[in-house]
Amino acid sequence: MNVGSKSIPFQSSTDIPSLAGKVIVVTGGNIGLGKQCVLEYARHKPAQIWLAARDTGKAKLAVEEIQSDRPAPIRILEINLSSFESVKKAAETLLAETERLDILMLNAGVMAVPPAVTEQGYELQFGTNYLGHALLARLLLPVLEKTSSLPGADVRIIALSSYGHVYAPQPAGIEFETLKTPADELGPFGRYSQSKLAAILWTKQMAKLYPQFTLASIHPGVVRTNLMNNATGSWCVVQVLGKIAGYVVASVEQGARNQLWASVSEHVKSGEYYEPVGIRGKESDHGKDEQLAVKLWEWTEKEFEMHTGT
Repeated sequence: MNVGSKSIPFQSSTDIPSLAGKVIVVTGGNIGLGKQCVLEYARHKPAQIWLAARDTGKAKLAVEEIQSDRPAPIRILEINLSSFESVKKAAETLLAETERLDILMLNAGVMAVPPAVTEQGYELQFGTNYLGHALLARLLLPVLEKTSSLPGADVRIIALSSYGHVYAPQPAGIEFETLKTPADELGPFGRYSQSKLAAILWTKQMAKLYPQFTLASIHPGVVRTNLMNNATGSWCVVQVLGKIAGYVVASVEQGARNQLWASVSEHVKSGEYYEPVGIRGKESDHGKDEQLAVKLWEWTEKEFEMHTGT
């Protein structure tokens, strides 16, 4: 959590309003921050939660654990964000089986993993953390737009970024020539930072183009989760971020507060990046670069052409 005094007070148990009638999707909902979000949402009586995860076995165990605390309508959605075909299949399932979608929590991700590429040949962290989520949101536009037209609708799209975006490659921020390579030269954390900067830029441009939604990118704080267990030099990353950014290592319960706040608070300004809890305006110069946001958006849309039918 941010240790400064500007953090907005937020307690999930009391500050999340009734979610009656709402449908929610949380990617990476089987573990860590995503699982905590599903648990907190379940306590506020939504119509349906879709727990989206790559490993359905682990997802089933997570659902059992969550429902032992709070019985709730939770369904499992299989999705591998590093595969466009899997993302498309997941979107097809949602479009066929739900009439509305009120909260889309783009939570899942990988961190500082060894160099590799996705099924479609994109740098693994960029493909998983950014492209997979951007494609999912793109494919779910029909149900998101339908929901936004309903009386009293409040459609939210929340993308997990990171304070680590400030370490994106210099001077470009996004090195487009690396995006279809393993990008070994950027190092594990350079690749991660680039993907998290992309989430901020995408959110800003999406908010401009779709004003009927409320979007936010968020930093959860420095949270000790399984994401870091799989990272190269992960504890070093935690120490550096904690020291430079003024954060202490938070529990998952604390870490989930910012994204939960962003998904329900009436004080969210669409398109903004928030640090815990509810602090905006802290993104890097690259994160505020409107021209870079447009360039990334146009590049992304071109990459999606054969997958979205446009």
